[in-house]
Amino acid sequence: MSAAFDDWMKTVQAGSENDLSGFLPSSDTIPAKLHEAMRYALLGGGKRVRPLLVYAAGALFGADAATLSRAAAAVEMIHAYSLVHDDMPCMDDDALRRGKPTVHVAYDEATALLVGDALQSQAFLVLAETATVPPARVAAMLRLLAHASGSAGMCGGQAIDLDSVGVSLTLEQLECMHQLKTGALLRASVVLGALAGKELDDTELNALNIYARAIGLAFQVVDDVLDATADSATLGKTAGKDAADNKPTYVSILGLAPSRALAEKLRLDAHAALAPFGEKALRLRELADLIVQRKA
Repeated sequence: MSAAFDDWMKTVQAGSENDLSGFLPSSDTIPAKLHEAMRYALLGGGKRVRPLLVYAAGALFGADAATLSRAAAAVEMIHAYSLVHDDMPCMDDDALRRGKPTVHVAYDEATALLVGDALQSQAFLVLAETATVPPARVAAMLRLLAHASGSAGMCGGQAIDLDSVGVSLTLEQLECMHQLKTGALLRASVVLGALAGKELDDTELNALNIYARAIGLAFQVVDDVLDATADSATLGKTAGKDAADNKPTYVSILGLAPSRALAEKLRLDAHAALAPFGEKALRLRELADLIVQRKA
């Protein structure tokens, strides 16, 4: 990664952290315990890949900072809520997330459930209050985020994941699951950032969809590789949990070396999809590299 990209990434991450804090109720606002737990779940950790994608796509289409801050915060709140619920005993039953105890461990299960619910609502409130683009485009952005996070997107993918424990999936079935569970929200991040700048024509939307599909799958392939090869301290979450829980993964179906090769192919596919945008898509290309080449 170039120094310029590293600087840009750190600036976006720091700005997103500040924006997220500002868009949340303070921890001393009633109900204080819930608001404190929401801040615990959302702030002070994570790679902020989704906000980075929002800002990179927004740069491609000249979006203003105020619109991007709301779009990035909204998608990151949805992501954080999904992690809180995913870690609960009724789902993956994990005790570690982003290097610290998960919300149901740090607080309790009922609070964790409410934290996820409240973060989801807060995401749509933050996005709905966007005043810097036409109302019709705000409505389109809300529809996009709702679709990506519901039963036809992230929640649907999680449902398939839970039903697939101990089950032999084909590669096509695994891809379908992850396009919903992980890919849908990554695609929403890219398209939200673009919509923050302009209404998209069919050619632009198709190119962004191909890019997002590639990085969405690559993200999960690399996750599976890291789960099989990295330790918990590096990952900030429990390593080896997929194998321990008998979950189908790219590594379990393809093997380690073919999974790494697939991730690299998807990285190149993402680059190819951005060719029509030229140098203006530099940050999106660099994020595809980051997703595939990351170590945690």
